[in-house]
Amino acid sequence: MSTIGFVGLGAMGSRFARRLLDGNTVCGTNRTPAKAAGLVARGMIWRDTPRQVTGSVDVVFTMVSDDTALRAVHEGPDGILAGLRPGHVMVDMSTVGPSTAAELADRVESRGAHMVSAPVSGSVPAAAEGSLVILAGGPFGAVTAIKPLLYRLGRQVAYVGTRTQALTLKLAMNVALANQVLAFSEALMLAEKAGIDPAQAASVMTDSPIGSPALQTRAPMALHLPHREWFDMRAMRKDLRLARETAAGLGMQMATAAVASEAVDMAVDHGYADRDLAGLYAALHGRIPATDGPVRSRR
Repeated sequence: MSTIGFVGLGAMGSRFARRLLDGNTVCGTNRTPAKAAGLVARGMIWRDTPRQVTGSVDVVFTMVSDDTALRAVHEGPDGILAGLRPGHVMVDMSTVGPSTAAELADRVESRGAHMVSAPVSGSVPAAAEGSLVILAGGPFGAVTAIKPLLYRLGRQVAYVGTRTQALTLKLAMNVALANQVLAFSEALMLAEKAGIDPAQAASVMTDSPIGSPALQTRAPMALHLPHREWFDMRAMRKDLRLARETAAGLGMQMATAAVASEAVDMAVDHGYADRDLAGLYAALHGRIPATDGPVRSRR
């Protein structure tokens, strides 16, 4: 049995914490306490601040929305850094900028603790099932020590190297995902405008060599966009921006990331910020988001 801390109990973090509860003691906190009520009912110990979480455990997981949120849970008198002790392992599973992770790691290690970046590939259902792919970066010994916990959360744990390399690979994968969904959405529109039933076109395309697992899961969502997202447009917009910034820092341009960013920005402007990436198909049509089911034409 391990005593684990978890900071950030949103859509992904809550599912991680739930899986870690089995056979372990988990202490957690979240900016919105109501979101943790179900976990507390299952046995999670509520703490009021990230510092309180850190003070009673040896391993602290974080899963937050962006760089600003990650800094917020670490800094200040009630933050994680204030509660760190030598030997602590801090595991951040957020997708943030590599430079932010490097800066934060220096502060963690100055206190004798260790930081691991462990961004994930997969969506909310995969988090609930424990079937994510986890990209781990940081001190090899620290990653090895927490691997049993990581395998509670994912089916594969890939040791990528440094923290910045793990995050860069995650950003690269999301560029590929965004472009797959965008290309599929445009192709489906082309078929539809030629008079082909979009459901038939989607079925044929996803059953062909272009039908990646990502497209096979999102094609039905594109045609009947659910209200509950797996990976929302706002998060993808953030990741595409980070990918382009990271690429620029490495002396390269990413033409496909720029095109995908433009499409995702348009979707966000059309009201799809909190909808799944599959909503690109509807947004390209100029349709307004429905609360559930098929999207409606914009008039």
